[in-house]
Amino acid sequence: MAPDRAIAAQARPEQEFFCFRVADLRLAVPSENVLEVIRTGLLTPLPRTPSFLMGVTGHRGEVIPVMDLLRFLGKGEARVGPRTRLFIGTSGNYRVGVVADAVLGLRRIPVADILPPPLGGDAAVEHLLGVAEGLVPNESVALLHFSKLLQSARQRAVLR
Repeated sequence: MAPDRAIAAQARPEQEFFCFRVADLRLAVPSENVLEVIRTGLLTPLPRTPSFLMGVTGHRGEVIPVMDLLRFLGKGEARVGPRTRLFIGTSGNYRVGVVADAVLGLRRIPVADILPPPLGGDAAVEHLLGVAEGLVPNESVALLHFSKLLQSARQRAVLR
């Protein structure tokens, strides 16, 4: 890191986020929760699983569940096409593939610029760290609390 940027980072702490789009939603997760981005491969559906689990896929010798964030958040249903990507998200010992229509890249956000989640929103608000403005022109990006989201998904899958 250049000395000027290092000094600026110390003066104004930042957090790095992986930004992506799914349907009309602009979302981001902390970059430490993302291992890599891959093309969507063959998905094997699993019977008797929650609707937000699209199935499983093989990745580097592991079987990884693939999650539809739109269904999980109650915002619709993801469509898998040739341009669809999966990002491999991780929290603790858990890994999951998450469907993304487009990858918007990594963005560093000053912590002071992260706005709190909106009050009185829908059920998706409970999985937000906050909201950031200006990462994508004229749009806000919802910052997901990925660890909490994975924990909720696991609980829903077990309770089913």
